[in-house]
Amino acid sequence: MNVAGILKDKGVDIITASADDDITSIAGVLSGKKIGAILIVDASNAVLGVISERDIVNGLANHGIACMSSKAEELMTKNVISCSRSDTINQVMALMTTKRIRHLPVMDDAKLVGFISIGDVVKFRMDEIEREAAAMRDYIATG
Repeated sequence: MNVAGILKDKGVDIITASADDDITSIAGVLSGKKIGAILIVDASNAVLGVISERDIVNGLANHGIACMSSKAEELMTKNVISCSRSDTINQVMALMTTKRIRHLPVMDDAKLVGFISIGDVVKFRMDEIEREAAAMRDYIATG
């Protein structure tokens, strides 16, 4: 299976923020939506960066509470790693593990089409394993 399957199940709603938004408002969105990262985009929806809980914690550790009034562009990860709809679940899991990241924008022809997390990948894989096990049980039961 591939990333397109995750997006089909999850949907393609993407929560974004502007590079000018302050960290306090971004933290409020993360908390309110119960998500771990948010994409920072420009007016044309091009990805500029990503801010995760980790980025905010690093900001606090390095700059203290003053970082909460910083702009997103000051704390965001700028070298954003992405995937495509055609990437397999195994490719995405390997990428996330190797790069030690938990969120990936999904791009098609340089256009943002989704945003997935390690939780989305694990859920999709668990559902896939359950479907395979059910099919095997049915096969065994029918001889």
